[in-house]
Amino acid sequence: MIRVSILGASGYVGGELMRLIAGHRALEVGVAFGASAASKPVADLHPHLGLAYPEMHFAEWDAALLRGSDLILAALPHGETQRFADDLLAPGVPLVDLGADFRLDSAGEYERWYGKPHARPDLLGSFHYGLPEFFREAIAGSKRVAAPGCYPTAANLALRPLLEAGVVERDGIIVDAASGVSGAGRSADAATHFCAVEGNLKAYGLLNHRHTAEMEMVCDARVLFTPHLMPASRGILATCYARANGPCDPLAILREAYAGERFVHVGEALPETKWATGSNAAFLSARYDERTGTVVALAAIDNLGKGAAGQMIQCANLMLGLEEDAGLTNIGVYP
Repeated sequence: MIRVSILGASGYVGGELMRLIAGHRALEVGVAFGASAASKPVADLHPHLGLAYPEMHFAEWDAALLRGSDLILAALPHGETQRFADDLLAPGVPLVDLGADFRLDSAGEYERWYGKPHARPDLLGSFHYGLPEFFREAIAGSKRVAAPGCYPTAANLALRPLLEAGVVERDGIIVDAASGVSGAGRSADAATHFCAVEGNLKAYGLLNHRHTAEMEMVCDARVLFTPHLMPASRGILATCYARANGPCDPLAILREAYAGERFVHVGEALPETKWATGSNAAFLSARYDERTGTVVALAAIDNLGKGAAGQMIQCANLMLGLEEDAGLTNIGVYP
């Protein structure tokens, strides 16, 4: 079995990683680091994992515990992986980082969007962007992958094939996307309490949300992105608008682009977040509006699945030479 060390195992993404690994025939959790829950049983924070990990406890951070790891999965807040980079890279085993630390091409872009200098600019060029549908070969040949989060995954899946086909302009793209509350993490916050979220829909990060940078980098386009918080635990729905270069069939373009992809479904039906719940699937659709000359493309994913833990496992499978869909499903839980 391939021994996996998880950083941030006590969070929502960490719990989802442990759930997926429990059903993976080639992977097993060796160490589950969770600084805020060190020494506590895994089942105390993740009761749904009690049968899968009845004896496992969260570990305090100790680089020595990485010895014997065959794979490292880091699900830490942005800025944290930079601090531990030398320790994480020392074992020389595949590393998949979900944080934003090594997703962008340059330290300048990182500082622009994250508001502080990058601590390890020397490492930026050594990581590959972990969106397999676009960068499969690079990921498979890499030991260092920076997996994108949920918003960029949904938007880039919807937009990039249309831009590559030349049917939409690269300037003036608008992305409106809504996320379930789990995307904000497990830490208590007044803005994500039940009373603040239930029956409510709100925008945030207006004009300067940090994930805009990844959309512009992957799509090579100018994007105005507005995220929204929706009253649901899981899910991302991205609605993307782009000026068409002329009459086109964007649905046919998406169908051709993702033909044969295991986790991307393109169809006439307008995507809904519940379709993807609990899976690594992405549901896409698109239309051309002749009246306004606009293409509208939509994508729905599970923010903890294809938008986080599922994508990390998909990348890890490629890096380890395993079947890309090992331990993953493209079948959601509905209703």
